[in-house]
Amino acid sequence: MEEDLGKVTIAPGVLVTIVQKTADSMPGVVRLSPKVPGMGRLLGPQTAGRGVQVQVVGNQATIDVYLVAARGVDLYQMGRQLQHQITRAIHDIVGMNVVEVNVHIEDIEASVAQ
Repeated sequence: MEEDLGKVTIAPGVLVTIVQKTADSMPGVVRLSPKVPGMGRLLGPQTAGRGVQVQVVGNQATIDVYLVAARGVDLYQMGRQLQHQITRAIHDIVGMNVVEVNVHIEDIEASVAQ
């Protein structure tokens, strides 16, 4: 039997941070977009940060990620892998279900680092 010690609350901004760190560590992601286009498009409470928008309803999250990709990367595969990694990170760290992760590739890096 589990003791009732009170409740645990996780701020939506924590989810934004988890998504940002996951995306920043993904090969093929150069950077997250500085602004989130279309803020206010989703219904319900939302939280946004650099390149990330999160909507939480109950114990479920819907996530939009806006990013700039590296040249020469398989964009579709990178996007699918990022969806998987974000879903896993949110579930493993906070135990929340992810309804969907929408990856928006806003641009491709124009220059190649030497």
